[in-house]
Formats: sequence, C-alpha cells, structure tokens
Amino acid sequence: MRIDKFLWCVRLHKSRSLATEACQRGRVRLNDREVKPAAEVHIDDRIAVREPPIWRVFRVTSLPRTRMAARLVPEHIVDETPWEDLQKQELARRVQAQGRAPGEGRPTKRDRRDIERFKDPA
Repeated sequence: MRIDKFLWCVRLHKSRSLATEACQRGRVRLNDREVKPAAEVHIDDRIAVREPPIWRVFRVTSLPRTRMAARLVPEHIVDETPWEDLQKQELARRVQAQGRAPGEGRPTKRDRRDIERFKDPA
C-alpha cells in the first residue's frame, strides 16, 4: 500500500492530498528514510510523522483496506513515540495557548503565518 494512502487510512492526515504533501515536504519517514508518496508500506515498518516540535513514531501491525473508524486505528498501528517527546509536545501546546488571551478569537492571517513559521521553520 502507498504511504500517502496508508497515512490517510489510519487517520494521521485528514485527506490523502495532505498526506501526499507531507511526504513531498519531507515530513514523513519510512524506516528512517524520507520517502515519496508512492513508497510502499509493509507490516513491521516504522513510520515517523513530523508533528512540530517532535517526530511521532508508529509501527505498522497490519494494512487496512480502506479508511477506517478512529476506534479501529490501534489494530493497524502502534504508537512508539518516546514519552519525553510527548511531554515536549504538550508543553509546546500549553505555551501556544498562553500566547493568546481567552476570548480573543481566531488568529488573523498574519498571526497564522507567524505560527506556521514558528512551528516548522523548514
């Protein structure tokens, strides 16, 4: 199965086109190598997906036939992300939430661009 389709099927990306774009931008690794969207995924492969500021790591346990319900995802992938990285991600979320006063509303276009540049400078 193609990696872009797999990422979409196991709900790591909202659409297949977003999964394809992530592969093209180098935000997806298969067995510690950057891959193109057409790379083949097999059982026991390790997939790393960039979720700034960390890399989330998953091991493939089985290949789905199509997109599935969220409750079925653990049957197909196992999260192997180190605990320290998950704590770092939670800390980054809290810092970001503190930067905006409650009730201030959605970020402006300029704020959104600044946030995107801060999250992923690549």
